[in-house]
Amino acid sequence: MLTPGRSLALHAASGRELPRVEAFDDLYAMGVRPRHGEVIMVAGRSGTQKSGFALFWVAQMNLPTLYFSADMSAFTASSRLASMATKDTTEMVEAGMAEGGKYRQAYIDALADSNITFSFGSPISWRSVDEELEAYVELWDRYPEVLVFDNLMDFEGAESDYTEQMAVMQGCTEIARHTGATVIILHHASDKNWEAKTNPWAPPSRDQVKGGLSEKPELSLSVALDPTSLAYNVACIKQRMGPCDPTAGRYATMICQPEYTRFAKAEKRAIVQAAQAKPAEEWSPTKVALNLGS
Repeated sequence: MLTPGRSLALHAASGRELPRVEAFDDLYAMGVRPRHGEVIMVAGRSGTQKSGFALFWVAQMNLPTLYFSADMSAFTASSRLASMATKDTTEMVEAGMAEGGKYRQAYIDALADSNITFSFGSPISWRSVDEELEAYVELWDRYPEVLVFDNLMDFEGAESDYTEQMAVMQGCTEIARHTGATVIILHHASDKNWEAKTNPWAPPSRDQVKGGLSEKPELSLSVALDPTSLAYNVACIKQRMGPCDPTAGRYATMICQPEYTRFAKAEKRAIVQAAQAKPAEEWSPTKVALNLGS
């Protein structure tokens, strides 16, 4: 039991803002403030680069991270990281690793400074989470600063059971409070409703997130990818300590580069106006005479 003042003094550090990522500047400009110790949900329809977005985010922050990847294979995750680090495409990374020798070593060396540790067990169980955390503490003598669960429906028993999914969200809150880590959990939005069929490139609103689970975290982001322009739209549909738009009508746009698993700020397009033609002067004998005389 803590007084408000003591609670503020003890937990002020844990609520500080996460390191900013340049590609997310437009999202920050909307008032979105991801913080240490929060549970953050990233929700989107199938095929919207949710895993790539989360991986890019934690790679750019480069905080000590434990990433539970039940959705991505080990090679996919590691090759995406190598692609980010070297700015080579994932196909080039795959070819280089197959070639071996100096190419293989170059990609391995590019990952030397990464602070991300992976766990690829599927399905994710709380027992495996506890074991991985114990191993992490044994290795580094501290808890990770970020935990990523990819994704909620890959938890044991949570494929379609709403009660189990709610229990997973409660477990995420508990682990964030216990360790002080930021917990990022990925989740699906419905792709069978009218909005998904008529406007699939707009971020899903809060009521389109499966199970209504976006209401549980402190911060919920919804994402959508326009495959024609590679515009990546991110909306804040829930934020406990800042502005949000449950309808997802207001969103930030960045550019997705799927082959590199990278995201960049969308360029500001200045409106260039054509020079207006001067109005024609009326003819008069006096003006003609003056021009001839000069």
